[in-house]
Amino acid sequence: MVDTGQVQDLGSLFWMLFALFFMIMSLSPMFSFYRLRAARLNMLARLEKKYGYRFITLIHRAERVGLLGLPIYRFIDIDDSEAVLRAIRNTPPDKPIALIIHTPGGLVLAASQIARALKRHPAKKIVIVPHYAMSGGTLIALAADEIWMDPNAVLGPLDPQIAVDQASHMPAPSIIKAVEVKGKEASEKFLVLADIAKKSLEEVQEFIVELTKDKMGEEKAKKLAEELTVGKWTHDYPITYEKARELGLPVKDTIPEEVYMLMELYPQAPTHKPGVEYIPYPVHHRNHNRNP
Repeated sequence: MVDTGQVQDLGSLFWMLFALFFMIMSLSPMFSFYRLRAARLNMLARLEKKYGYRFITLIHRAERVGLLGLPIYRFIDIDDSEAVLRAIRNTPPDKPIALIIHTPGGLVLAASQIARALKRHPAKKIVIVPHYAMSGGTLIALAADEIWMDPNAVLGPLDPQIAVDQASHMPAPSIIKAVEVKGKEASEKFLVLADIAKKSLEEVQEFIVELTKDKMGEEKAKKLAEELTVGKWTHDYPITYEKARELGLPVKDTIPEEVYMLMELYPQAPTHKPGVEYIPYPVHHRNHNRNP
């Protein structure tokens, strides 16, 4: 005969082991995050010791270490601006700042707060772009004394994106142009949107001039502001290192090797797309990178 007590004990043990297994699996992403964070801070300390800058990161990726392994998608928001402003405020006035940016963009308000705080810091400011700093990321980069870009990195246009409804946005220049073409036939909604778009465009242009006129003069700053905002390009147009130089931006194609190592500590969330795999060469084969 089967001992009922033993069966119950085995059943209890099974559920205890299952609960323990589930708890470990649930906490695993948290442990992974803390390990990565410690590695990132160690790399930042290494960068600061070697180059003498205060290094701050503004890096947005869909990370695989989100809750229960689910990816977390990030953009520049108010939480970011508060954190970066605290970091800048806590930096001694004579300490140069290096802000590493990797972002698709985000809120104009948050990006402009970061840009203004960076601009006001008395010591030298550089922005480092290892891959891309689009939209709001570009706005922040304009506040720096120098922009260090990988030769294949890109910036992006700054045409404001106006919320048409809860789910979609349209470029301010395109809204203005559409209403100009339609004239009085345009709907009341688009007439209102055109008014908002015009104001947004003027505000962003004014801010770009404010950020850059001390580096390139007011006339060139106004020309840059117009080039970046009037809808000459789509919002995701890649402004390359060469194009940035043509626009008069203070760019350098030099990035410390440690920055690439730091970026590897921000793992991209897994997708169902084919993975990228390769056998890495030694660091010295990357002959386009030079220590600043």
